[in-house]
Amino acid sequence: MRAAPGLRPVCTLTVELSPIRELGPGRAGKRRIIPIVGGRVEGPELNGTILGVGADWQTVYDNGCAWLDARYAFETQDGALIEVVNQGYRHGPPEVLARLAEGNPVDPAEYYMRTSARLETGDERYVWVNRTLFIGTGARLPSAVEITLFAVT
Repeated sequence: MRAAPGLRPVCTLTVELSPIRELGPGRAGKRRIIPIVGGRVEGPELNGTILGVGADWQTVYDNGCAWLDARYAFETQDGALIEVVNQGYRHGPPEVLARLAEGNPVDPAEYYMRTSARLETGDERYVWVNRTLFIGTGARLPSAVEITLFAVT
């Protein structure tokens, strides 16, 4: 068996959100849209500003597990535009998810929030993101989401 891949810290995305827009029940679960209105990118490899041009299109299943499907972009501090497609799951004990839904601060160790992200750009200075796999750990804050991205090495 080969050794497990490593993880290299890349950045933390603090994604600012507008209030949730409830769509109601869909084919697979409760559907909702959470507009992305800004934020910041900070880390050893990527830094910049999240643009207000995206949303998280969520499906919340009957068991409380949420499928996250966020699409947005950020501008690096030196002017490159990078698209982010970030998908994953958030789930936990019902009482913890209820506290999150009420907008209360909850320690991310109390629930599971993991994502895989695809980044893409046409800027040659950052072309490495087009061929790198990213894994994220997340936390839901009252009006934002914080995702720390790691490159799979």
